[in-house]
Amino acid sequence: MSGYLYQTTGQYFGQLASGAESCGEAELKELGATKINKGYLGYYFCADQRTIYNLVYRSRIFSRILAPLLAFDCHSEKYLYKTAQQIDWTDFLTLTKTFAITSNVADSNIRNSQYAGQIFKDAIVDQFRTKTTERPDVDTRNPDLQLNLYIHENKARISVDLGGGSLHKRGYRTESVEAPMQETLAAAIIRLSGWNGERPLYDPFCGSGTLLCEAFMKAGNIPAAYLRHKFGFLRLPDFDAAVWNQVKTKANNETVDVPEDLIKGSDVSADAVKAVRANRNELPEIGVIKVRRSDFQSLEGFSNTTIVTNPPYGIRMGNTEEVAGLLKEFGDFLKQKCTGSTAFIYYGDKALMKKLGLKPEWKHPLRAGGLDGVLCKYELY
Repeated sequence: MSGYLYQTTGQYFGQLASGAESCGEAELKELGATKINKGYLGYYFCADQRTIYNLVYRSRIFSRILAPLLAFDCHSEKYLYKTAQQIDWTDFLTLTKTFAITSNVADSNIRNSQYAGQIFKDAIVDQFRTKTTERPDVDTRNPDLQLNLYIHENKARISVDLGGGSLHKRGYRTESVEAPMQETLAAAIIRLSGWNGERPLYDPFCGSGTLLCEAFMKAGNIPAAYLRHKFGFLRLPDFDAAVWNQVKTKANNETVDVPEDLIKGSDVSADAVKAVRANRNELPEIGVIKVRRSDFQSLEGFSNTTIVTNPPYGIRMGNTEEVAGLLKEFGDFLKQKCTGSTAFIYYGDKALMKKLGLKPEWKHPLRAGGLDGVLCKYELY
């Protein structure tokens, strides 16, 4: 077949976490997308070639950006197999390149996502076997081509994942501590806080530093996919290497220095502090993240500071009473030592909100990485 769906319509789809919709829509507008329309857990939008490369390279909020190849009614396994074979997979793959499939099925005759993905894989492999007697290999960890199959109410869409996998995997996390925050969630929290680098940012429960690293990348205007080696759009039949190189070079040249005392953090764990430093070292040398080992009780306090943090909760500490006591103490610390600052606290467990002893100005639900959490804003007078 010729004229894939993304080519004929100029339309793409961006997936994001529930609660991050306003962040995602604003980001799409900033990066030049047009005709933006809300869909299930994401947005449909239009973009030209230069814009879509730029979007995949710079997006901090979206977990996947998909280029649809084909949309069709899909009432049976047989029809899924037959329709998937209508695509000429040599447009996207050679025998020396690997591929993988993510599939999601809901409210359809085909009930199992994994089974649907297996049928889709068989269609690709069998097409190659028929043409060449050989087949390309599947690589679920680091494929050259990541494909996406989505079936909802017996309507299917086959897409190329333009990031080559989830965009939350920035590439700077070489070390981590227990239950690290997902990078796209951290970026959404930074964005919702409204922090723009005009005043210091501090995380007193920094863990392996995801919030600090995302703040650093934002302040330094570092493209979110700066460390990414493989992109799905490299496998598109109309990929233009010259345009991609221009987009990448321009984005990389627009980084700016991060002031020395702008982004700081601390954690009671020495391993966490070590992890932050290791992860920061993966990013460009345009500034520092100052981090030290300390519990928050030993900190002097903060004025005119944006405090952004994700305190330990059940997954990280285990003991609910211990977590409640810690949050009560942290609330007292904020009231007594942080007047003139603003705190943005993300609770992985909504029930912990009341333990802080402070009334939030607003609450914003945010789901990601299996957490049904909430971000709260506190003005500290």
